[in-house]
Amino acid sequence: MNVLYAEMLRRADPGQVAGLSRFFKTGPGQYGYGDQFLGIKVPVTREVVKAYWRELDFNDLEECVTSEYHEVRLAALLSLIQVFAHSKKDPSRQQACIDFYLSHTDRINNWDLVDLSCYSLLGEWLLDKDRSLLYQLARNGRTLWEKRIAMVSTMAFVRRGQLDDTFALADILLHHPHDLIHKAVGWLLREAGKRDKAALEAYLQGRYRSMPRTMLRYAIEMFPEQQRQAYLR
Repeated sequence: MNVLYAEMLRRADPGQVAGLSRFFKTGPGQYGYGDQFLGIKVPVTREVVKAYWRELDFNDLEECVTSEYHEVRLAALLSLIQVFAHSKKDPSRQQACIDFYLSHTDRINNWDLVDLSCYSLLGEWLLDKDRSLLYQLARNGRTLWEKRIAMVSTMAFVRRGQLDDTFALADILLHHPHDLIHKAVGWLLREAGKRDKAALEAYLQGRYRSMPRTMLRYAIEMFPEQQRQAYLR
């Protein structure tokens, strides 16, 4: 029996379904159209994962990550992070986690599923490896979500003061048409600026006038108010 799936079903809260469905834009024409919810908030999902991840194999994770239910897919990804993080002495098992992740990007199909998983898996894995995969995803990703994975994965690098890939991938995605990419790029630029404000200012020069407004607002959010208003004008 898949204990993770069973416990997630047990924790379902029908009273939360409508609110979560609205929040994650599941209506016709919206980016999360058709997704199904059990009504489980993220802290509850994390609690379930903490209790059961050790009991799972990749077949269990496969069943969960392909579920129709958004929260069960999230539980699978959070469990995969735990397996990956606890396999530091077993590179082949970590590689298996990354292969699993990359083979299921079609199921990582909303911003929270991306943001809560990619830098803890793909970003961490690539810290000491060639990062060309992220550039391939940014340029040629099949979906909005693969492109967001490319950008947000660089959080693992930023946290270690490695900013070059964040700026380079931001350039690739600078004029992407979707608001969710604008937010992701702006967010990562802001995080890079927390580590090196001068580097962010240098990046913005020659670009900020043509950046999507949302992206710019996110990127300069931590700037002093007078400087922020100067950029916005």
